[in-house]
Amino acid sequence: MKSVLLIGLGRFGTHIAKTLDELGHQVMAVDCSEDRVHSVLEYVTNAQIGDSTSREFLISLGISDFDSCIVAIGDNFQNSLETTSLLKELGGKKVISRASTGVQEKFLLRNGADEVVYPEKQLAAWTAMRCSSDHILEYIELDKEYSIYELSMPERWQGKTVLQLDLRKKYGINILGFRENGTLEMCVTPDTVMSSKKSILILCPKKSFGRLNI
Repeated sequence: MKSVLLIGLGRFGTHIAKTLDELGHQVMAVDCSEDRVHSVLEYVTNAQIGDSTSREFLISLGISDFDSCIVAIGDNFQNSLETTSLLKELGGKKVISRASTGVQEKFLLRNGADEVVYPEKQLAAWTAMRCSSDHILEYIELDKEYSIYELSMPERWQGKTVLQLDLRKKYGINILGFRENGTLEMCVTPDTVMSSKKSILILCPKKSFGRLNI
């Protein structure tokens, strides 16, 4: 369980609060809007109404006590930038900030953010990837070279074993596991048979995915 300071409770911040609550983490939520703060009270450990660009207000929160600080401000980039910088100055261990453009991403990284999330860019990549194949169920980008894909089982793979498909030799693809009825099966052997009832999880070089023609 981690302690997280979440600043900014718009739609993006609210979704973060709900997810962190589901994962069992302790969340301190902050926003300048009383209505937004009240709307997340059931999902957070504590909440305060305040101005995150105020050094005195942030000091009162005890920034160094949190494992992570998330700046989810989306409607005022100047406030996001100032908040990010102050959090780092006041001892923030890990500051994750939201960007809406590539330029914002660069400024946030230069001004204290340890990591930047760019929801629109990530959603665009996900949408483009989903459009590229009818079989993609889930997609996680690891870096510029590799991604993890969850695929519904392509018809031409069904009934074949891992050894017969030989995806590693042909495409440099590693089969990580399978999912059936919501249950993950991570034990993969050369004799494992591809079933239409299962989805398949693969670690795949991006340049190889298109060559699968699925």
